[in-house]
Amino acid sequence: MTDSRTAILGRLRAAGDFGSLPPADTAVLERRRWPAAERVVRLRKGMEAVHTEFLEASPATWPAVVRAFCEGEGLANLLFGPTSEAGAALAAAWGPGGPQLMPYDRPVEAFKEELFSGVAAGFTGTVGGIAETGGLLLMPGPAEPRLLSLVPPIHIALLRASTIQDSFWSAVKNLGWGRSLPPNALLISGPSKTADIEQTLAYGVHGPKRLIVVLVDDLS
Repeated sequence: MTDSRTAILGRLRAAGDFGSLPPADTAVLERRRWPAAERVVRLRKGMEAVHTEFLEASPATWPAVVRAFCEGEGLANLLFGPTSEAGAALAAAWGPGGPQLMPYDRPVEAFKEELFSGVAAGFTGTVGGIAETGGLLLMPGPAEPRLLSLVPPIHIALLRASTIQDSFWSAVKNLGWGRSLPPNALLISGPSKTADIEQTLAYGVHGPKRLIVVLVDDLS
């Protein structure tokens, strides 16, 4: 440790107890609250404004809604996490025939070429959504690796209406991220997009060209 760094740390320690600092004033953040039904409307409006597509479903019908979308789009396959809660439920209800369900159950090195050139769509669950700004919250991990939502040209995401938070602040507080941050988290508002120097917008350059949210009405 250098002498200058030692001196700086010494002055900081001598300044007193950091625990005595006044608590942060979060009143302005706490006021951003809406009824559950309005959270759904706000999230959907914000995400549709950036080209996110929505499919409506119930807790019982969402696997059939996912399959009907894949069949209607003529998708050859759907990549999913077989050990995740949403993935296991999807596989159990899928049945014979139709688009192939492809389990993401190998290291990426084992099927890199297939992942980047042979997958039609990827399916993931979510841990919630953000009503204030419009967006999905994902926590990638071994059950649903990060590439599952970032590589396929179409990302199909399952969102339960009851998990939509008022704001990002609400999500951080209610999911306990203030105490322990997750090792990985994604906030997704729409399909991948970028613009060149002439501001010509292009979709899918750095990720999915389409984001399909299967919105499950579980509020009643």
